[in-house]
Amino acid sequence: MPTLLENKKVRFDYEILETFEGGLELRGFEVKSLREKRGSIKEAYVIIRGGEVYLVGAHIPAYQPKNAPEGYDPYRNRKILLTKKEIKKLIGKEKMKGLTIVPISMYTKGRRIKIKIAFAKGKKKYDKREKIKKRDTERDLRRTLSAEG
Repeated sequence: MPTLLENKKVRFDYEILETFEGGLELRGFEVKSLREKRGSIKEAYVIIRGGEVYLVGAHIPAYQPKNAPEGYDPYRNRKILLTKKEIKKLIGKEKMKGLTIVPISMYTKGRRIKIKIAFAKGKKKYDKREKIKKRDTERDLRRTLSAEG
């Protein structure tokens, strides 16, 4: 399962509550581009419209821009393929206040490209500061221990 794209800031900005795995509805030249690890899901998020789940704001450029169809939009909305049971669960939890659905990573599973999405709750600024402080103290501790040994 090689990871193609990853949203590293998600774990820093959000507290992840529950994850889901789904397929992506892509065009052929988008698949080729993703296999070369070109694209970004940093600004992306997930919405539910009419009982279907969409990835919004993900940037996936064409594999060969000159051969892409005329008017191709690299930021277009892409459908996420989930089971009906998972979609109902998402719809139920989406209505809860303060929860967002964010993409975590895109990866290959066999010949298919999958996306991992998660229910997340935004962290407050003081939570982020606390995490940075904890990380810095652990780094300092490791440095002192390695300097002694």
